[in-house]
Amino acid sequence: MDLLIKGGTVVTAAGSFPADVAVTGGKITAIGKDLPGTAEQTVDAAGKLVLPGAIDAHTHMQMPFGGTVSADSYKSGTRAAVCGGVTTIFDYPVQHKGETILGLVNSKKEICETDACSDYAFHCCITDLNGGAILDEMEKAVEEGITSFKCFLVYKKEGMMVDDGMLATLLLRAKELGAMINVHAENPDLIDLRTAEYLKEGKTSAWYHYMSRPEFVEAEADKRVVHWASHLDTPVYLVHMADKEGLEACIHAKEEGHEVYVETCPQYLEFTCDVYKRPDGRNFVCSPPMKGEESREALWKALKSGFIDTVATDHCPFQSYEKDWGIHDFTKIPNGCAGVENMYPYMLDAANRGILSFERVVEVCSTNPARIFGCTAKGAVEIGKDADLVIYDPDKDFTISVNNMHSDYDHTIWEGKKLHGYPVQTYLRGKLVYDNGEYVGTPGDGKFVKREPRSV
Repeated sequence: MDLLIKGGTVVTAAGSFPADVAVTGGKITAIGKDLPGTAEQTVDAAGKLVLPGAIDAHTHMQMPFGGTVSADSYKSGTRAAVCGGVTTIFDYPVQHKGETILGLVNSKKEICETDACSDYAFHCCITDLNGGAILDEMEKAVEEGITSFKCFLVYKKEGMMVDDGMLATLLLRAKELGAMINVHAENPDLIDLRTAEYLKEGKTSAWYHYMSRPEFVEAEADKRVVHWASHLDTPVYLVHMADKEGLEACIHAKEEGHEVYVETCPQYLEFTCDVYKRPDGRNFVCSPPMKGEESREALWKALKSGFIDTVATDHCPFQSYEKDWGIHDFTKIPNGCAGVENMYPYMLDAANRGILSFERVVEVCSTNPARIFGCTAKGAVEIGKDADLVIYDPDKDFTISVNNMHSDYDHTIWEGKKLHGYPVQTYLRGKLVYDNGEYVGTPGDGKFVKREPRSV
């Protein structure tokens, strides 16, 4: 065997137990107490947890947006990912008029083949059907392992928004192919209306980013998505859920038996809209924005009770000087925050403090995204799965700072956040890529994850 992790506590979505983990050829080959045999490398994990690598199913690396490009390249973003225990990212390349799905995705794959430090997959954002050609190409994309696509119900002026008819068309086509439609749900007309009013009144601080798209503006679109998916009998995945009212609509649909999946992000669990009143409030500008305390509490409640399926990050950081473009006009602030290196440690800290179980954290950060998006070799410490493993020290104290992160941004909304417990090692298909604060892998270690379609 290549690797033997001895004496740790293995955590799965179903339970935890003391066991050794053996790895050969990048795969988990045995799990049990006192496994026999010798390994090229033996790791003592006594007193530590052995977890599956996390899957961040929502990132935007090297994304052109707001007059610039997000601060993390595929290299730096995936480097940060593995240093936070994320072994697979899903990125969102955005298709524009005239572009094909496979042409766009393959251009990103070419970069990742040499730069990616974690494994990677793609949800393609569809913004134009190209006269119907995209509907045909979706079948080929699914055959190539791209089994999810995204629709924006916002960014009308940027040419990225789909209308209800296009959303319905894509929901139905995806169902035919065993694919999934992911949706960013906010109401663009209300956002534009409110934004214009605030600018006219000279209300231009970061606080009015939140006020231009508060809870009910997101909730209307959430409910519209759930309405169409439920009546069309199609699955749907709502990304970065941030508001109580929309969440309640999703929960009601789930209870009625509809296949509605809900993702939320650490920033919505940690912060409220009050951050936009801070002097550095523009650094927290993302869409949808953080909401009020009532929504934050509702998200935690749903997470504990099983109604939230996944936690991801919407990782899309920008440099502070770019955020400063909007110091006197919130509409000029590039939207997005960092998170890919912070998600798993943040959620595991919640488990360490007794808010969630470690099993539930593994479920929403690894097992569920693998299951929902067809990553059959990922998501669990299980024989036959990829040896994407994280060794977690529950006694290690850690304070997040831009100075100990592994991205290319110059600030983080998580600055000063204290965590009890932290990952000390990350293995990608059996290879050590993160070791006690240091990235020790090689760019290009990451591989494309070809996903399986859903049964139809």
